[in-house]
Amino acid sequence: MSSNETASSVLQVGDLAISSTVLTTWGMMLLFTVLGLLLRTGKMAGLQNAAEGLIVAIEIAIAEVLPTASVRRVLPFVASLWLFVLVANLVGLIPELHAPTRDLSATAALAMLVFCSTHWFAIREHGLRRHLQHYLQPSVILLPFHIISELTRTLALAIRLFGNMMSLEMAALLVLLIAGFLVPVPLLMLHVIEAVVQAYIFGMLALIYIAGALESHGDETTTLENPS
Repeated sequence: MSSNETASSVLQVGDLAISSTVLTTWGMMLLFTVLGLLLRTGKMAGLQNAAEGLIVAIEIAIAEVLPTASVRRVLPFVASLWLFVLVANLVGLIPELHAPTRDLSATAALAMLVFCSTHWFAIREHGLRRHLQHYLQPSVILLPFHIISELTRTLALAIRLFGNMMSLEMAALLVLLIAGFLVPVPLLMLHVIEAVVQAYIFGMLALIYIAGALESHGDETTTLENPS
């Protein structure tokens, strides 16, 4: 799929074309930076309470999947990923803007980030040698299948989010073309709900992959050392 099909080029710097997805993503990064600086000042009590409540909710969701000792270690990454995908999905509600997650290159980058973080957390927890040995269990013959599994789930993670957000925006456009602006509120509510759901699914899948990487090594090692 060409970039013209997913995101239009809005800026040319030499041979480098800057797409609308990149500009929107930079705008989101700037927004998060400004909000973070405002929260550090402690002068906006309402914003501070809302942010704390959101982080606590994310921490509770992580605690339902990971052991308590790993929650704080994973929280910064998972919370950032969740919030980024959520805001990226909702950007499509702003006139003249498109959700970055309707661009396959953006969702592929997010999926690769999840892929790398999964191995990063596993290596920090178990060490490089033990992590690599995990792919040779229970037999070295299964190594190609472990590798294929890692690649296919990363690909599926990228395509799932891209496909859902692309179809959501196309469906909204078709409804507006057919019905005009007679049904804007229900359509906007549908967009918001779907954006939240897709962000939640993406974050939960990332969390499940990380949890599997953190927990499976120990279980397999115990089984091999203490066969029943």
